[in-house]
Amino acid sequence: VQLQASGGGLVQAGASLGLSCAASGRTFISYNMAWFRQGPGKERDFVSGIGRNPAITYYADSVKGRFTISRDNAKNTVYLQMNSLKPEDTAVYYCAADTSFSFSANSYDYDYWGQGTLVTVSS
Repeated sequence: VQLQASGGGLVQAGASLGLSCAASGRTFISYNMAWFRQGPGKERDFVSGIGRNPAITYYADSVKGRFTISRDNAKNTVYLQMNSLKPEDTAVYYCAADTSFSFSANSYDYDYWGQGTLVTVSS
């Protein structure tokens, strides 16, 4: 599967931004999907994930209550709505797909990655 992330940009602190990740192929519904991010000089960290059942979602503590993940299986797309953005949210955001049965927040478990989209939050 190929993943194409989009929606990044430069915003001020407190603003909102939405990311999208479109997947190719007919098996999107069989993937657990997640967003990771990598800030300058930092490791790639889990942000949010969503299971095959869109009602099952996961969030890092740092974004809980501010970010919302969703997926549209008919459109082969996963979304990340980011509200109340902070300068520390500045990073390249990557979407990823995992074919495992159980959900994982570990980047090493993900089989497919998008190219990343840069989100910059100014103070």
